[in-house]
Order: sequence, then C-alpha cells, then structure tokens
Amino acid sequence: MRTLRSGLMPRALARALESDLALALGRGEIEVLYQPQFASIDGVMIGAEALARWQHPTLGEIGARDLFAIAEKAKLVAPVSRQIVAQALDQAASWPEHLRLSLNITPEEIAEKSFAQDFATNFGRSRIAPNRLTLEITEDVLLANLRLAGEALAALKKTGLRVALDDFGAGFCNFRYLKELPLDAIKLDRSMVIGISRDERDLAVLRAIVGLASALGLEVVAEGIETEAQRDVVVAEGCDYWQGFLRAEPMRNDEMLKLATA
Repeated sequence: MRTLRSGLMPRALARALESDLALALGRGEIEVLYQPQFASIDGVMIGAEALARWQHPTLGEIGARDLFAIAEKAKLVAPVSRQIVAQALDQAASWPEHLRLSLNITPEEIAEKSFAQDFATNFGRSRIAPNRLTLEITEDVLLANLRLAGEALAALKKTGLRVALDDFGAGFCNFRYLKELPLDAIKLDRSMVIGISRDERDLAVLRAIVGLASALGLEVVAEGIETEAQRDVVVAEGCDYWQGFLRAEPMRNDEMLKLATA
C-alpha cells in the first residue's frame, strides 16, 4: 500500500490527486476493506470495522489516512465517506446475522444538520438490524461541534444503533465526552496498548481506563493488537473485544466472510 505525505508531495501531484479523486468516486476506485474484531472471552470473530482504500490507476493502493487528507483538500470528505458507508451497508446486508459492522463518521458529515436523518434513512434501506451497527467517532468530530455531534448521535441511538468513541487515548482524552455523549463503547488507540506487556505504567493506565469504562457501563475494544503478549494482557484485564494484525489485516469482503465462517 502506497503511503503519501500530502504536506511534502509536489504541489502539482497534490492538485492532480485532488482532481483524480473527484473522478474516482464515479469510477468505483474507492473500495472498502474490513478489519475483523474478536471477542476476548472466546476469540470468536464478532464483526469488522470498515476501512477505505483508493485503488489509484497509476499509483496503486492508497490508504485511508492519505485518502482523507486528499479529500479534505479537495473538499470531498463527505462524498467519499458517504460512498464508503453505502458500500459497507450494501455488503453487510448479506453477512451472517451475528456479525457487526463498525463505520467511521467524519467531522464534515456530523456538521451537516440533516446527517442523523439522512443516515437513518440510508441505514433503514439496508435492512440490517440496528444493534449490528456501530458508529465510531473520533475526538476531531467532537472538537468541531460537541453539541451538534451529541444531538445527532442521540437521535441515531434512539433507532438502536451503537456509538463508540474511537482512538481513545490518542488525543486529549477529554473525560467530559464519556459523561455527556450517548456512548456504548470506547476503542483504545494502539498507542495505549503498544507497551502494556512490558511497561508497568502502561499497564496501570490500561487498568484504570478499563475500570472507568466498566463503572460507566461501556464496552472496551483494544485496537492495534500485534503480538500474542498484547492480546493476552487485554484479555486478562477485561477488554471486551480486540482487533489487530496479530489475527487479521484489513481484507476484502469475501475474505472476511471466509474467516468468519472458518
């Protein structure tokens, strides 16, 4: 997968990619991959997070971080995200009923006043049970407009959807979000788990966060699990679910379904 640094690439290339992206939306070059998630209690796959990839005709595969950096410059974040959500909902409609789908929501989407209503309408067409869908939001979404985000998420929660605070620990860790938002889960950023098998302070922080989440009735998902030692710690310390390269990298829909039924 190609990694780009939008701030360092030549201006001509950056502008070309912005123009290419507008065309890519109509050409079907944006695809969805899925990173499986596993239950700590028994290791069974319980769902997957939808992740975007741009299959550029000359540059090859461009990852989600660079894709959205380009989309932001081109003012195409919302259209790109909507296309990803539509693809994921369409594919997840044929998944086994025990599998959940996690979708990332962008600041640009949540800023649209009609977001909750539009999303509920599109979701309703998919015929997926609401409790099988989790909306993941990051601190960037909340910093843009906490009140608006809270109202939109509360409206969607009434339909039965789940809400998770993503990348917890990567930003300011504002505990106000845990109190004020209608959350069901927090997802620990990989930076919060990378040293837990060898550093007592990292382990202490993990224990404190899991304890707080438990007191608030929130599930905990550990991201970025790359070693068996990390997996063993998050399982032992009470994280409900985990995902990471240890068990599965992001994969296409058909590959994910094979893993789920293996």
